[in-house]
Amino acid sequence: MKDLLSRQAAIVLGVSYPTVKLRIYKHKLRAAQTPGDYRIPQSEIDKFLPKRLFKTGTTRHINFWHISGRNQLVGRIVDMKISGLLAQVTLSFGGQHITSIITADAVREMRLRKGETVATLIKSIEARFFACSR
Repeated sequence: MKDLLSRQAAIVLGVSYPTVKLRIYKHKLRAAQTPGDYRIPQSEIDKFLPKRLFKTGTTRHINFWHISGRNQLVGRIVDMKISGLLAQVTLSFGGQHITSIITADAVREMRLRKGETVATLIKSIEARFFACSR
């Protein structure tokens, strides 16, 4: 993963450039100083991504926002493979990865790209977990 400049990080996080600089100065955001700017690792950006998607003014986001917050994850696309009618999309959030299979048409319709910040909805009819002992 490549590092982001502080202005790029502000856009990804949806905050102002001064807010990013303040987080760097207060050591809340790890960054490497370079001539004229700071470079921030993607892993640091992931820590500040919101847990759910808030209203941003677009219809798509407003509709999504009304769904239960327990089932929403906001992260960054780290890998995407399209084969025939299906696409495998891997999302990174808070150091964790989740992979989803969606239609290739959905990827094209939503214009998904690697490195883009997206929200995902987890819907499960039934989930079972088992504990095993030796």
